[in-house]
Amino acid sequence: MPGRPRATGVFAYGAAAGLAVDLLLGDPRRGHPVAAFGRAAAAVERRLHHDHRGWGALHTAVCAGSTAALGALAARTVRDRPAAAVALTAASVWAVVGGTTLGREARAIGGALAAGDLEVARERLPHLCGRDPQSLDGPAMARAVVESVAENTSDAVVGALFWGAVAGVPGLVGFRAVNTLDAMVGHRSPRYRRFGWASARLDDLAGWPGARLTAALATVAGGNPRGAVRAWRADASKHPSPNAGPVEASFAGALGVRLGGTLSYGGRVEHRPVLNGEGRAVEVADIERAVALSRRVTALTLAACAGGRLIAGAVKRGKRRSA
Repeated sequence: MPGRPRATGVFAYGAAAGLAVDLLLGDPRRGHPVAAFGRAAAAVERRLHHDHRGWGALHTAVCAGSTAALGALAARTVRDRPAAAVALTAASVWAVVGGTTLGREARAIGGALAAGDLEVARERLPHLCGRDPQSLDGPAMARAVVESVAENTSDAVVGALFWGAVAGVPGLVGFRAVNTLDAMVGHRSPRYRRFGWASARLDDLAGWPGARLTAALATVAGGNPRGAVRAWRADASKHPSPNAGPVEASFAGALGVRLGGTLSYGGRVEHRPVLNGEGRAVEVADIERAVALSRRVTALTLAACAGGRLIAGAVKRGKRRSA
């Protein structure tokens, strides 16, 4: 069976190459595949939207299912050509992860805050999260950035790599499709309370393993493992999101800061529980620390997912030989 041993390393080589391209270039500036998916999903929504969970479930199935199916078709086309399969995996990883752009946006806001330019920081904040920037002062924006870096490390990097390791290219693109649908229709607005229910629940399900892996790796990679574990265990369940809770709590404990509290989305004020109440208030310098922690978590995720895929392949080959 020539080529089989090399094929088991497709994900490892492809993921490493894709992350390297992301590190060098960041997100594609034009023609981003995720933006193209968003436009297609919006077009499907215009045809299917009804204030009903069933229609929302159909929208989710059509958009996420077709994306995963296209990924499976592409992967099947190159499955007997390891070099092409590595290239496809690398391109898919580059398209779906966003770690470098996440860090750039966070640092840009941090730089504006450090310079005392709150207006520039407010202009850039919507690039990173959906909060109302006009309602935030400098410390509140710094906290919002750290929380967004934590949550997006899970959503934009770790979750995608996890599902890529499990299911290859279909897992990579399917996960990002689900995550994007949740951002588009999964929020609790009058228009999407029912229609977006399926996307929100599927995103919770798909994001569950990546969020726990992110929290565990933040505990390992951060400077305060005990604090990260303590905050994770004590406070994660208090967060309204089952996946953001473990991630933000572990980041808070690892960085020694307090996260959570009062925030505003779309004119709606929320009072969220404080995560790691023993920590200090977030400072501007903590933005750089959060970005550095995110990068370490990304590196550990690549090692864990690529290593797991290689070990699974070795075990499968061993079973074939023994059979």
